Order: sequence, then C-alpha cells, then structure tokens
Amino acid sequence: MTTFHLAQLNIATLLHPLDDPRTAPFVELLDPVNAAADAAPGFVWRLVGDGASDATGLRPAGENVIVNLSVWESRESLWEFTYRSGHLEAMRRRREWFARHVRADMVLWWVPAGHLPTVEESLARLDELRANGSSPRAFTFTSPYEPAEAL
Repeated sequence: MTTFHLAQLNIATLLHPLDDPRTAPFVELLDPVNAAADAAPGFVWRLVGDGASDATGLRPAGENVIVNLSVWESRESLWEFTYRSGHLEAMRRRREWFARHVRADMVLWWVPAGHLPTVEESLARLDELRANGSSPRAFTFTSPYEPAEAL
C-alpha cells in the first residue's frame, strides 16, 4: 500500500518589494515561521532557493509573486501548523504585505510519500483548481479529499 503525503502551494503577490520598509515586518517573520514549520509535527519538506533559507528569491509565478511550497504527513498536521501556531499571526497580517487574490492562491494535493513536487507541477495544480474547482487532484482545506480519492 502506498503512503501519501499532502503537498501544498500558496502564492502571494507582494504589495512592495521585500527590501521595502513596509515589507520588513514580513521579512522579519520568515526565519522564525520557517523554523517553526521545520520543527512542526508532520512536517516533511519545504522549497528553498539555492543557498537560501526560504523560497522568496524564486519567482516562477511573476516578478512580484512569492511562492511557498511544502509537503506534510497529513492534512491535520498542515492545518495545525497553519492555524494553531505562530504562523497564524503572520496570516492575520497578510493584507499589510500582499494583494488580495481574486482567484485561488492556495492548493493542496496528495503525493506518494517521498515525492517532492516541483514548482511547475505545483503551479499546474493551482491552475487546475482555478479552472475546474476542487477535485481529488487539486483541492483546498474547505473542500478536502482523501488520498484514496486521488488515485
């Protein structure tokens, strides 16, 4: 039997460059929030740039768009980190730093344990969610699917 992990991608469109003083509070939260994710129960992996501690230097979705891509053991472990840790404070302040997206800006999908999704694969899942709505291949916390449904 194949074990599955949960992959997640979210994108954020910066209101100001990362070196702008108005974005400084977000930048200051990056290391502590990433360290908390790395230590969180159920965390598997997160995307980082070459020689970097985060992925903010990668811009595959546009020059002013940052990406966050990670893999977790379960939907519950990602939920706990996202909404029941210090990460929540950063989320509450996101409108200070990021534009409101009209279309979905986060997608979840199941991957075989050991698979690390590429940015291209992840952006394709987000496009799929945007085009077709929630499905076993691309879903959200509010309309989740189980790994068996993704087969």
